[in-house]
Amino acid sequence: MKNMAESRCGILCSECVYKEQMNCKGCVNIEKPFWGESCPVKDCCESKKQEHCGVCNSFPCELLNQFAYDEKQGDNGKRIEQCKKW
Repeated sequence: MKNMAESRCGILCSECVYKEQMNCKGCVNIEKPFWGESCPVKDCCESKKQEHCGVCNSFPCELLNQFAYDEKQGDNGKRIEQCKKW
């Protein structure tokens, strides 16, 4: 059975504290994120018609690494490892 991607970048939406708080359906199911006009990772992934970053030829790219290891909002690469599993 194939794992279904919960997000484009590897974040597990089912574990996200904002899912219920912000009534977020996850980036694979919405036009724009609750936190802004757009998400560069989502935009890039969808422009390449990829299900998630892990299937991209450029994975893991500089953009994804920037997000995954961001000092304030990063997850120390956890999302990159999740993309590998998907």
